[in-house]
Amino acid sequence: MPFVYILRCADDSYYVGSTWDLERRLSEHRLGLGAAYTRHRRPVTLVWAEEHPSVRECYRVEKQIQGWGRRKREALISGGWTSLTGLGSRASAARDRRA
Repeated sequence: MPFVYILRCADDSYYVGSTWDLERRLSEHRLGLGAAYTRHRRPVTLVWAEEHPSVRECYRVEKQIQGWGRRKREALISGGWTSLTGLGSRASAARDRRA
C-alpha cells in the first residue's frame, strides 16, 4: 500500500512526499538520490507517515499537506489528524482578528 510521509530536513524545513515503498524512498532521500529539495538539505529525518488504500488517496493527502503552513504540519506530526481543529488559515485569521 502507498504512503504519504513528512521529512524534517537539516535546515528545519519539511518535505512532503508519497511512495509505494517507504523504506526504499527514505534510503534514496538519505543518499541524496531523492527529490532535488531534500538533496541539498540532508540529513533528513522521517517525522510522520501514514499508509493509504490507494495511490489516488495518497496523492490527495500529499497535496493537501503541501498546501498547509508550518504550524498545521507540526500539529499533524505531533498529534495526528484530530489535533488540526482550528488551525486552518481561516480559523487562524479569525483568531487573529479577535486578538
